[in-house]
Amino acid sequence: MNNQALTRYVASFVDELVRVGVTEAVVSPGSRSTPMAILMAEHPDMKVTINIDERSSAFYALGVAKATKKPVAILCTSGTAAANFFPAIVEAYYSRVPLIVLTADRPHELRDVGAPQAINQNQLYGNHAKWFVEMALPEESEQMLSYARTMAGRAAGTALSAPAGPVHLNFPFREPLVPNLGLENLWRTNESQRKNVNVVVGKPKMDEEQAQYFSELVSSKKKGIIVCGSHYDEEFGYAVASLAEILQFPVLADPLSQLRSGEHPTSYIVDGYDAFLRDEEFRETFSPEIIIRFGAMPVSKALLQYIQKYKNTTQIIVDGDGGWRDPTLSATDMVYCDEIEFCEMIISRTEKQRDSSWVKDWLKVNNLVKENVKKVHKEETLFEGKVFTELQEILPTGSTLFVGNSMPIRDLDTFFLNNEKSIHVLGNRGANGIDGLVSTAMGISSQNEHTVLVIGDLSLYHDLNGLLAAKHHHLNITIVLINNDGGGIFSFLPQSQEEKHFETLFGTPIGLEYEHAVKLYGGKFTSIKDWTEFRTAITTSFEEKGLHVVEVKTDRHENVMIHRKMWNNVSQEINEALKRNQ
Repeated sequence: MNNQALTRYVASFVDELVRVGVTEAVVSPGSRSTPMAILMAEHPDMKVTINIDERSSAFYALGVAKATKKPVAILCTSGTAAANFFPAIVEAYYSRVPLIVLTADRPHELRDVGAPQAINQNQLYGNHAKWFVEMALPEESEQMLSYARTMAGRAAGTALSAPAGPVHLNFPFREPLVPNLGLENLWRTNESQRKNVNVVVGKPKMDEEQAQYFSELVSSKKKGIIVCGSHYDEEFGYAVASLAEILQFPVLADPLSQLRSGEHPTSYIVDGYDAFLRDEEFRETFSPEIIIRFGAMPVSKALLQYIQKYKNTTQIIVDGDGGWRDPTLSATDMVYCDEIEFCEMIISRTEKQRDSSWVKDWLKVNNLVKENVKKVHKEETLFEGKVFTELQEILPTGSTLFVGNSMPIRDLDTFFLNNEKSIHVLGNRGANGIDGLVSTAMGISSQNEHTVLVIGDLSLYHDLNGLLAAKHHHLNITIVLINNDGGGIFSFLPQSQEEKHFETLFGTPIGLEYEHAVKLYGGKFTSIKDWTEFRTAITTSFEEKGLHVVEVKTDRHENVMIHRKMWNNVSQEINEALKRNQ
């Protein structure tokens, strides 16, 4: 292979990535990826972050992309290195996060002949990559340099187009692999030189006839609810608040919807629904005529079951990114329209004078939950749910809260209530796995000054090597480790009744002292004994640089008891309130 051809071909690809807005790359070291890695590092406008472990690297890039809402490139060498990207690619696909996956490969003559570090990388990620291309071998003809640039632009455009997600480009390289950095004019530095392809991603909207139909449909119903799942557009909060006000519908806001925190109006936001939707009498009494849904399906199983209970009710799902997010199989209308545009179209066509008794009843029940959460907040026990009531008070405005799966995300749902702090709340709810959570949080923290990760002990163990990023890249991050020595969520499930095998198969205690691991990566570890120490440790972590891990040791059995006591109290108070209104 001509070394000059290799250099100009790969440089053209890298340069065009930068020109279309892909300015961050997370690279794992390897030999076959040498030309791409060196030219990425050489480009004056490409930020390259090195992460040794490919699985961690891909999740780190996922975190960067979540925080910036821009495509991020990830690069690795050939073989099992590429396979280690897979979990993060699955998460990116289902959570609609743009990633540009670049895998180096052996040339075609070294495939399927027993050559080392050579596996079949074509379509490696199956349908979890939105688009795959096997790149041509490098050439330096004008046509092939244009081809390299076009593929870069197409990759970025495809990753961003609705629904956003990962794309995969496989690059076969022959030796020699080291590019010639002495060549001139590798980059188009002149601003007047246009992008090879200018990719524009627009927003879908309804026509006048469609808008009129849905405004009449929605305004004809007096008893409706608005359900908002995971969403990343802060402006959406203002639009949906206005929609709720004019329709007099409550907004059941998932903690990842960005609706529970911010400066937008929250008077119609219902944040305690996971507790009161468990009550059968409430579900029977509060029967909606219409359900309008935005975003991904919320975390709450109680809410999902409530929606399924009324599957014969008119259910409109509004999804500006396309796709089909309806695990309840209850949708009557799937509307592919920008969510803010939909709200504004309904608002402009709806009369303001509407009955408010329905929404007031929802808000009264919601206040019962809030009062019970306040009681829990006064508990001195090291209870897992109280982590979130404490953080809600401690976290500064503009901070980012990234929450792990299993129990933490569910406690966030129950105990993180409406506030005006503009706390950005994120999670990996595409495939809902416990892998890669530390690495994702590290990627997020690289873009945000105050980032807090709340994670369980098994999830931390699963991604311990993700802590290396904090040391290598001088990241400032606080990790709240909820350590109940096992899988706490299983204590709430039917498996907990199988006492003979429960601890071995589901509880899975591992008995690790995480302080040693944290110190290995240069972090500061604090195991708190009470909530005063917790508040001090969190506040101190914001004032100091580096990695801080604050451990909250809890008891799984006690945790279940406190949860169930609160749910029972809520149900009892709801039933008493309903009887008074009869």
